[in-house]
Amino acid sequence: MSDVKIVTAAVVVIGNEILSGRTKDLNLGYIAAGLTGIGIRLTEGRFIPDVEATIIATVNELRARHDYVFTTGGIGPTHDDITAAAIAKAFGVPLILHPVAARLLSDHYGPENLTEARMRMAHTPEGAELIDNPVSIAPGIKIGNVFVLAGVPRICQAMFDGLKGGLRGGDPVLSRTVSGYIGEGVIAKDLGELQDRHPALEIGSYPFFRQGKFGASFVIRGTDKAEIDRAAGALHAIIKKLGADPIEGEPAG
Repeated sequence: MSDVKIVTAAVVVIGNEILSGRTKDLNLGYIAAGLTGIGIRLTEGRFIPDVEATIIATVNELRARHDYVFTTGGIGPTHDDITAAAIAKAFGVPLILHPVAARLLSDHYGPENLTEARMRMAHTPEGAELIDNPVSIAPGIKIGNVFVLAGVPRICQAMFDGLKGGLRGGDPVLSRTVSGYIGEGVIAKDLGELQDRHPALEIGSYPFFRQGKFGASFVIRGTDKAEIDRAAGALHAIIKKLGADPIEGEPAG
């Protein structure tokens, strides 16, 4: 449908600790679910190290291609928290001490406890807006279409929840799941042909093993409910033709 309004986003997860396996990312899925709920499609997710040149190149690539970019990680008080400085270089602006951020941190810690390391968290790219942090005060950063969030899941998710209402969404993405105890290799040809007949939809195949049997769940996504229902009806017929019983939704067990 040519009049479908599509808004896209990308998430960049920054941190050596994520890539080493020491810390597990809990933010990408949370952001993805929140964006889907307001009609924004998360179409890319990147995991990158704490390397300035990589952050700059990745952010500049993605912000040119998407309506929104969210970064997580690297805005704390330690030497390896380099995201804010890298974002400033990506936008070609200086990193400055943001007066409001400095005041927030001073009020929170008190002048006697406001160390140089903590004051690092008050530096932002020039011209950036602050993202509220209701958990630990140190704010996130918004500049252009890039939102710079903390890496700690509780803080990141609180920041995202606070800013989500101000995002401009597109048409809601709807989905319907049809499953069957049928091998992907058996249904692959028919499934591909079904996708070709419905180019405006996304049809994904997700195999499972339950109750001692192999099968797959087929998720149909799009913005037109009537077209989704037509594709689901055709998928029911395909599964039956191939000798299995179609199951609406995920199978039990």
